[in-house]
Amino acid sequence: MRQSSFPTPQDAENAFYDALERADLEAMMAVWAEDEEIVCVHPGGPRLAGHRAVRESWRGIFAGGGGMQVHVTQLVATEAVMLAVHSVQENFAVSGEKRRIAPAVATNVYIKTAAGWRMVVHHASPAPGQADARPEAPKTLH
Repeated sequence: MRQSSFPTPQDAENAFYDALERADLEAMMAVWAEDEEIVCVHPGGPRLAGHRAVRESWRGIFAGGGGMQVHVTQLVATEAVMLAVHSVQENFAVSGEKRRIAPAVATNVYIKTAAGWRMVVHHASPAPGQADARPEAPKTLH
């Protein structure tokens, strides 16, 4: 039986990464808030807003099936009564292989709802210095 209520933000986050590893679309969408203002940004991808866009993006990602392992490290969590923000590094590997895929950094935002904690934002980007070797842009102070 799939858990439909997440008592803590960490429970919701664990369910998110479990659904990602299993390529389970329904479990993935069970983590997201029912609010239409949800936002998802996959590494190198556009900003997706609303359930339809977020669901379709995950459907496309999961079309190839499971086989990914995700190990989350470097958790920095900020939590309040109704809001939690987690900043993590996502470390990916292909199941059964030693090959690692370039890590991503992600920000996951959760809100407390009547049904428990739910995700409202997932924003992931290639980890700096990991995804490509392009020179760093000059820093400008404003």
